[in-house]
Amino acid sequence: MACRICYSVLVTGSNRGIGFELVRQLVDSPLGPVKIFAGCRDPNGPRAQELQELAQKHQDVITVVQLDIGCPASITEASKLVEAKVQDKGLNLIINNAGVNIPGSLADTGKSTMVDVYTTNVVGPMIVAKDFRPLLCKAAAQFSHQTSMSCKRSAIINVSTLLSSITMCHENFSQAPMYPYRVSKAALNMLTRCLAEDLKNDGILVMALHPGWVQTEMGGSEAPLTAAESVRGMLGVITNLTEKDTGTLLDWKGNSIPW
Repeated sequence: MACRICYSVLVTGSNRGIGFELVRQLVDSPLGPVKIFAGCRDPNGPRAQELQELAQKHQDVITVVQLDIGCPASITEASKLVEAKVQDKGLNLIINNAGVNIPGSLADTGKSTMVDVYTTNVVGPMIVAKDFRPLLCKAAAQFSHQTSMSCKRSAIINVSTLLSSITMCHENFSQAPMYPYRVSKAALNMLTRCLAEDLKNDGILVMALHPGWVQTEMGGSEAPLTAAESVRGMLGVITNLTEKDTGTLLDWKGNSIPW
């Protein structure tokens, strides 16, 4: 008998692009989560209208949560709201999808741009992991009879990119000389490895996932993948993660990407 992907999931940056598509496919799946927490910076703003409409159709499953990945106080408040909803069951899965890409060559990248992108792409996911860790631990404890890791038990998925690979930089830098984005996502990969080591004794799986080059506001119209195709692949990978995958960087097809 097939099992649910997980009981509960938090998706950050869920008002558009890959984040919105993650929520849409999760709620449409008969084996999707019972509770979906859709985090976005401005739930009442015009950019969240489509998300709010989806949530209205699935009020028993989707809770829209104000969560600004660049604001630690917002993350803390979001963790309290989620805790009130899940209580002793905890939170099974976090998909750290929220991110920003401000393209910049060496010549036109300054301190403020680097710091702003780093704050969103690295510090934000770190604070999310820190503040939601107790809820992830509660979820993992529900499966104390088994030692294996999975997203059904407790996991953090950090959305990374092929452009974060230091090994492959020489192959693709000329096509995308994005200093802030590349450097911050490489740092996110190290955060992923650190969290994987730190949380493994709690039974929490942590890995990084490259969604591919996707037709979104960030990816542009020339990208070869639709959001639906990317997310379908991502969810297939996430569903089948096991303990051997903790601390790894995989793409949306499940292929390993070198650090």
